[in-house]
Amino acid sequence: MRFLRQVVLASVCFLSGIAVHSQLTAGNAQSLRVPQFENDTVKVWKSVVLPKQPLSLHRHDHPRVIVALTSGTMDLVDQSGTIDRHVWEAGKAYWLPAMPAGALHSDVNPGDRPIEVMVVELEKEK
Repeated sequence: MRFLRQVVLASVCFLSGIAVHSQLTAGNAQSLRVPQFENDTVKVWKSVVLPKQPLSLHRHDHPRVIVALTSGTMDLVDQSGTIDRHVWEAGKAYWLPAMPAGALHSDVNPGDRPIEVMVVELEKEK
């Protein structure tokens, strides 16, 4: 049964990669989030942020770990326009705290190549 679960999970990851690739190669490609896994403790998604195509304003009520799948610079731009610049290296993990109450930000890729990250957001603090 455990092997079957691993095969199903691998298949879902592979198919979600195909879906992301087809969305990015379409003529109207947009930055996007692709859900990966969620339970009562954690939520995981893959973000693909295309150059100069920011994700819409959003917030994070919980702390999160970012695992860079590709290297690049990501600007977290708050609603007042303040930029919090992050330079991420492929294969490394980074910690981002929960956002203050009422704060919003947008993920902006100022580079010339897509940035892909896996986001692991902790749903419950222990």
